[in-house]
Amino acid sequence: MEDKIYKIELSDGTVLDNLKLNGNNFISQSELTEDTFAGKLSSVVITDSEGKVENHSNMALVQVIFYENAYWFILRDMTEAELTAIKNRADLEYIAMMANIELE
Repeated sequence: MEDKIYKIELSDGTVLDNLKLNGNNFISQSELTEDTFAGKLSSVVITDSEGKVENHSNMALVQVIFYENAYWFILRDMTEAELTAIKNRADLEYIAMMANIELE
């Protein structure tokens, strides 16, 4: 496990701090659930204790679990294929709504 401490700011301004990193798992002593991240991953800023800043757009939560008295979570960048599929679905739903067609 790295000795660096991380801070993550979600798109709604929620700040998760004092995080450790083990592999691709961030570890928090504060309680976290899927709801903590829901709808808040369109813009994510990750900063480490050395001042390195990473800006991410359109991330996805892989998992959040309680393990060894801490909350472990993984975030990943969404692929272009996933973003295209989401846009196509939204376009289709809009067209169906405008044409008064029920999608199943």
